[in-house]
Amino acid sequence: MASFIVRRLLYSLVVLLIASFAAYAGVRAAFDPLAKFAAVKDQEVKEREKVRLGLDQPIYVQYGKFIVKFAKGDWGTSDSTRESVATMIQRAMGKTLQLIIPGIIISLVLAISLGVYSAVKQYSVGDYLFTTASFVGIAMPPFWFGLLAIEFLAIRSKTLLGLKQNPFYFVGLHSGNGNGINADYARHLVLPVLTLTVQLIAGWSRFQRAAMLDVLSADYVRTAKAKGVPRRRVIMHHAFRNALIPLVTVVALDAGALFGGLIITEQIFSISGMGRLFVGSLQNGDAPVLAAWTIVAASFVIIFNLFADVAYGVLDPRVRLS
Repeated sequence: MASFIVRRLLYSLVVLLIASFAAYAGVRAAFDPLAKFAAVKDQEVKEREKVRLGLDQPIYVQYGKFIVKFAKGDWGTSDSTRESVATMIQRAMGKTLQLIIPGIIISLVLAISLGVYSAVKQYSVGDYLFTTASFVGIAMPPFWFGLLAIEFLAIRSKTLLGLKQNPFYFVGLHSGNGNGINADYARHLVLPVLTLTVQLIAGWSRFQRAAMLDVLSADYVRTAKAKGVPRRRVIMHHAFRNALIPLVTVVALDAGALFGGLIITEQIFSISGMGRLFVGSLQNGDAPVLAAWTIVAASFVIIFNLFADVAYGVLDPRVRLS
């Protein structure tokens, strides 16, 4: 198992280097660091600035210097705010994590439970009910569902229920009074997490149902049933573990992408997370922030794919042999 993890880790490092170089080169091509000197007619000033920024060197040399500094924690300074890029991303990531961590946990628990139930109770009333709900959830755009949640769960519910204040907040996100999770913090968190989880639960539960149905029709499961193995043991011991493998792939891809920011959700609920940071930096042409943001987002995608590879080896030992 150790050699399997080491191999996957080495592969991931190579992919990360390629992805980071592509991100750096793309940002450099899209945004000219010397654009702010366009009105300056003195060519010597432009040349001095070009040399100072290292733009007179080949792109691979520029990337080498950048990635060495990046690895040491020096991510540069924002062109628009003059603030440390590392500080900006750290602050934005903290807000995004507050949504992603509970969102993924809740989505996983409910998606697996609903998927397994629908597969075991195929064509039952419950299966049809959850299938319909899943299709509705998949079809609802996050921006539309988020606005509906604000309208009915945060605004109109106050009047309908005769409350003195809104049951949920729908602007911003913070950690309350600093004493950990409290009611005020939860009231800020509920609506954006709900908006995030609806489509995740709907999509993941469908994958889990399909994988579970495929495994339940496998020869070894039918053999276990024929030998008189209890139904519960067949489902949980023989079928469930193998049915998780396809879901691991989907969850790893989705989770890695989520760490890059929930652009729509964060815009709707005015949360200054990774998504809003990306949009703001793109609008301002803030190349240092965009380069670091892209590398961080790519890193999370690669890390979660590494977790998926390791999970394959745990769930199915045959993967390690290949």
